[in-house]
Amino acid sequence: MASDTPESLMALCTDFCLRNLDGTLGYLLDKETLRLHPDIFLPSEICDRLVNEYVELVNAACNFKPHESFFSLFSDPRSTRLTRIHLREDLVQDQDLEAIRKQDLVELYLTNCEKLSAKSLQTLRSFSHTLVSLSLFGCTNIFYEEENPGGCEDECLVNPTCQVLVKDFTFEGFSRLRFLNLGRMIDWVPVESLLRPLNSLAALDLSGIQTSDAAFLTQWKDSLVSLVLYNMDLSDDHIRVIVQLHKLRHLDISRDRLSSYYKFKLTREVLSLFVQKLGNLMSLDISGHMILENCSISKMEEESGQTSIEPSKSSIIPFRALKRPLQFLGLFENSLCRLTHIPAYKVSGDKNEEQVLNAIEAYTEHRPEITSRAINLLFDIARIERCNQLLRALKLVITALKCHKYDRNIQVTGSAALFYLTNSEYRSEQSVKLRRQVIQVVLNGMESYQEVTVQRNCCLTLCNFSIPEELEFQYRRVNELLLSILNPTRQDESIQRIAVHLCNALVCQVDNDHKEAVGKMGFVVTMLKLIQKKLLDKICDQVMEFSWSALWNITDETPDNCKMFLNFNGMKLFLDCLKEFPEKQELHRNMLGLLGNVAEVKELRPQLMTSQFISVFSNLLESKADGIEVSYNACGVLSHIMFDGPEAWGVCEPQRKEVEERMWAAIQSWDINSRRNINYRSFEPILRLLPQGISPVSQHWATWALYNLVSVYPDKYCPLLIKEGGMPLLRDIIKMATARQETKEMARKVIEHCSNFKEENMDTSR
Repeated sequence: MASDTPESLMALCTDFCLRNLDGTLGYLLDKETLRLHPDIFLPSEICDRLVNEYVELVNAACNFKPHESFFSLFSDPRSTRLTRIHLREDLVQDQDLEAIRKQDLVELYLTNCEKLSAKSLQTLRSFSHTLVSLSLFGCTNIFYEEENPGGCEDECLVNPTCQVLVKDFTFEGFSRLRFLNLGRMIDWVPVESLLRPLNSLAALDLSGIQTSDAAFLTQWKDSLVSLVLYNMDLSDDHIRVIVQLHKLRHLDISRDRLSSYYKFKLTREVLSLFVQKLGNLMSLDISGHMILENCSISKMEEESGQTSIEPSKSSIIPFRALKRPLQFLGLFENSLCRLTHIPAYKVSGDKNEEQVLNAIEAYTEHRPEITSRAINLLFDIARIERCNQLLRALKLVITALKCHKYDRNIQVTGSAALFYLTNSEYRSEQSVKLRRQVIQVVLNGMESYQEVTVQRNCCLTLCNFSIPEELEFQYRRVNELLLSILNPTRQDESIQRIAVHLCNALVCQVDNDHKEAVGKMGFVVTMLKLIQKKLLDKICDQVMEFSWSALWNITDETPDNCKMFLNFNGMKLFLDCLKEFPEKQELHRNMLGLLGNVAEVKELRPQLMTSQFISVFSNLLESKADGIEVSYNACGVLSHIMFDGPEAWGVCEPQRKEVEERMWAAIQSWDINSRRNINYRSFEPILRLLPQGISPVSQHWATWALYNLVSVYPDKYCPLLIKEGGMPLLRDIIKMATARQETKEMARKVIEHCSNFKEENMDTSR
């Protein structure tokens, strides 16, 4: 099972400081610019963590608001030290890098920072004397600058930003730079001249960059240990250059097989060259390649028995010449991954769960197009078979969703995979912390990506959790998201049905403060709009029934929500639904349950005192719908109205006496052993009807309700009745002159049931 180890003190302090910057580390200058307190001095370990966690919070926690001048906290190297920072997405702008230009950065990773322009190229020079690792992956605008700012009227019609490619920048002066990633740069960047000043590169990533002449790579043949040429259109000339780089330990010439037409085909000869010439090779990625010649032995020739990673037994013939198994071999969407004996400790591919998880792990950060297809394979494994590495799978999918929250394919496949990876079959293997991470990433997806499939997958995944318990730590946020989904203008019925079900579950077993807060978010109004839309369409489906059920739950002992229901024409919708759907028993039960909650609020009862409403409630006393539930709830509504006394009876028809007789008749017709489709969290509204003589029928209804519940569900309701002080009130009824004899008899039986229950469950252990 995954660990529920608490967060470290460092992690908790970092998170708190970042969420309260102007109250902890800094103060606001001119009410907007952050400045570090003059008496604070922070070492690089803390500064690096603050910056990297800040980036993570901005990208992964949708409830975290970035601060425009955050990076100004680190502008003075005398009080703060930055050495290794990872920045990503649109969070980072030119002024942010400018703010930290005095820092002696050793490692700077900029990933998909598309707002960076050529101004940041000049800022990079500030770090040239210390920088060892630099990534500009996906920073596609960093080599562009404005041409003639403010004066290019004609050209701006064609190129609105008037940007031109920077041609004079090189890495001159970056004497310590060893690791460089220029992946996904635009094709026109002059890579050769850009890199020429770098004398001792150890690792180079040119993913997606096309260059017909790769001879310039040989200037690092004695130093380059890692080379990534993902999606570079290779040729035999490229291969001749690559095999001269004899120090290479990692070579990646993989490709996305769906991206474009690809002329180059891997041959047995090329693979043999890699093995012969690159003797230090430990990691090779040839994913996505079509193998032109027969590089593998036939199925008949493959040795039977246990799978082996020994090169001598390799099913891939050229790899039999390896001195030792590779640490990693990338074979995703490559036919070689399906062979039996592959000489590598870790293989990415599409043959089995292990290979698929290795692929997700290897490609998530920089190759979402590949990752989404690998996650789709994991989805099939979780759906059809059984996932054997559940915790690893969950963590990898969570990481991918966090890393690419605006990538449609990742969000669709990832949210679908989470649905199967969090179902009840796997629940025992998941820690509370891990399940909370799933909830967070699901809510991020719902918030960031307003796409039908993603929203449906996310809602379905939330259904795998115990509601409301497991969602309570994000209670407000999840309700806001569900209410936005339930905008009646949206037509996707399946999402509406799931979202209403979730809303209903969220307000079913929570305290009144939660219900009031959700009511103020627009919960009551949203449900009424859904009901109104269904009425117009003359449809009574699950959305209609769940909406009334949700209103029943959210109005329970919550007067403000009851008032909202009345103020927004709830009673008209009740009457219209009753008229339009006379045979829908579940609907009637939910509506009457809701009106029972409204009737419990003394200030609102006068609004129910109309001839039309009283007549409807009286007629429903004789309903046999859903067992006794509709009749019982109608009688409950009338019992609270009767409790206000004769002087509050403000209608001539029907007469109070007539309604009272119909209530007695209804109660006497009910089977005391009826099993109930109802859940009381408190008896308080019922108990207040006991100590009174104004309405004996109300008293009798309340006593009958208690007798039924403690008889049928003694384990649940006997302790509740005793706890809430019901026993003394029932004893008082027996002595009360105004109480009917049958009410007194019923009160005795309730007391007897609870007394017996108490004795049977008495703890006699020593």
